[in-house]
Amino acid sequence: MLGILSAGIAPGLALLSYFYLKDEYESEPISVVLRTFMFGALLVFPIMFIQHVLHTENIIKSGFIEAFLSSSLLEEFFKWFILFYAIYQHVELDEPFDGIVYGVAVSLGFATVENIFYLIANGIEHAMTRALLPVSSHALFGVIMGFYIGKAKFTDGKKAKWVIISLFLPFILHGLYDYILISQENWLYIILPFMIFLWWFGLRKVKIARILTTNHKKKQYSTQNSFHS
Repeated sequence: MLGILSAGIAPGLALLSYFYLKDEYESEPISVVLRTFMFGALLVFPIMFIQHVLHTENIIKSGFIEAFLSSSLLEEFFKWFILFYAIYQHVELDEPFDGIVYGVAVSLGFATVENIFYLIANGIEHAMTRALLPVSSHALFGVIMGFYIGKAKFTDGKKAKWVIISLFLPFILHGLYDYILISQENWLYIILPFMIFLWWFGLRKVKIARILTTNHKKKQYSTQNSFHS
């Protein structure tokens, strides 16, 4: 059991550490990041219950509905809800890149508990595949969600557009990911290029967020200097 717990937790913590250390400026308080991670972990239980009801009531009648409703919409909405209502207004979300840190934290909290349950049910031999596919994809959905949450907070003008995109884009990408796994016979040949695209897209958002954060810091510095002069 200790081996399963270690294998279940390790990829999530490794990916969280990776994106956390990408923050070039003021690192987020570990306590707030871990609390966000735990919020994500706790989401597993209501989501599993709702998914169980959907299947029991025979509402899931196709792979498309399972991928986009039972999996993607439920999971991404709950993660977005935590990110928007618990983190968006938080004082520690004080630069654009912070959205990515907290988006990844809530996503990986969810993915880590889900991963542990899967390994308990199916065996530790699936640990590597789970780390490379579901856990890393959840991290990247979190990057994309968090990027647009950060953009919404630090953009003047129409913030609602970016808030909507912060839910809509991860929902679409997550739905496509699950639909490939559920419906495609030769899913491996499709999921590999999809994951390469997802990593490219996610890391591009990381790069842009770092530029936005640098510009934000310069603007703050300029404002402070003009105030004191």
